[in-house]
Amino acid sequence: MDCPELLLNAMSWAREAGAVHMSYFRGKELGVESKFNDSDIVTAADKAAERLLIGHIRDEYPDHSILSEESGASDHTGDYRWVIDPLDGTTNFSQGLPQFSVSVGVEYKGEPLIGVVFAPYLNELFHAVRGEGAYLNGTPISVSCKSELGHSVVATGFPVDKDSNPDNNLDNVAAVMPRVRGLRRLGSAAMDLCYVGAGFLDGYWEMNLHAWDVCAGLLVVEEAGGRYTHFRHDRNISLVAGTPDIHDRLLALLSSGAKL
Repeated sequence: MDCPELLLNAMSWAREAGAVHMSYFRGKELGVESKFNDSDIVTAADKAAERLLIGHIRDEYPDHSILSEESGASDHTGDYRWVIDPLDGTTNFSQGLPQFSVSVGVEYKGEPLIGVVFAPYLNELFHAVRGEGAYLNGTPISVSCKSELGHSVVATGFPVDKDSNPDNNLDNVAAVMPRVRGLRRLGSAAMDLCYVGAGFLDGYWEMNLHAWDVCAGLLVVEEAGGRYTHFRHDRNISLVAGTPDIHDRLLALLSSGAKL
């Protein structure tokens, strides 16, 4: 498979999906619906962007499999799999906040090969290819040089079942917040990871994520010189990422299991 072709298509299709986002953004036809609960929502923009992305993939690469947030996994299995979040940061989007993105990852035999994250309102396009580095709008990026927690700004998020499950990340927030310069909650895991890769954030952790949230962003972190670890295995994808030193310091503070 031609990797440059895959990358160019992923970037082009991500920009198209971003244009779909912007056609709905701050409009009156969002069509907000609840999924798991009132904290887990989908909009008409999510669905329209997903239709566009899946349509392109099926037309261009009919033998590739697809995993997407709204449609789940395709029946086809093959060496190549597209892992897509058509709109990451839906709650932000529905509120008119600009931190939202489309995330497109391509795996080959289970390993991330290409990652593309596009934040259309901010016109920030991150991409990475295995072994070829990470980029923001075509310019190489790297993680920050921070090594001390007290100098770092880190981000986190909260699981959608935070209202009913006391294992909701608040214990980790209490452990980390006093030790860092700043703690942020941006609301898009894909952007959090890319911002770690670009050095805008020094670290990030979150629980109960899914492959479509992180497939592209984790490759950006790796190719930008960062590290990540799955610090729990009982809450879907629960990971910590950052500069090598900040990663290690955050990992030492995070709870490794439920405290119910």
